[in-house]
Amino acid sequence: MANNRPGRVAEQIKKELSLLIQNELKDPRIGFVTITGVDVTNDLSQAKVYLSVFGSEEEKQASLKGIERASGFLRSELGKLIRLRHTPDLIFKFDESIAYGSRIEKLLGEISKEDK
Repeated sequence: MANNRPGRVAEQIKKELSLLIQNELKDPRIGFVTITGVDVTNDLSQAKVYLSVFGSEEEKQASLKGIERASGFLRSELGKLIRLRHTPDLIFKFDESIAYGSRIEKLLGEISKEDK
């Protein structure tokens, strides 16, 4: 049962952070951000939060800077919402899988057009 705990904590962190970013952050740099996944270490000391940001590369970087700037606030609010002895350190990273999948889909569409 202890092996499943990091997964449950990761899902709870994902849910709560999504709500916090959507409702509590007022930074104008933060655009349309979606949390695609959270990986928590086995000792629950760190959480890698994967983000997908809609917009240009400049908007993505600005959103990441805004979220990193608010990481202390997010961590403290997360500590209030999730009952853990220690709140994990939050590490934010871009999730390129959505863009990669979109590119693959576009290429497959071009190939199918060429075949017809």
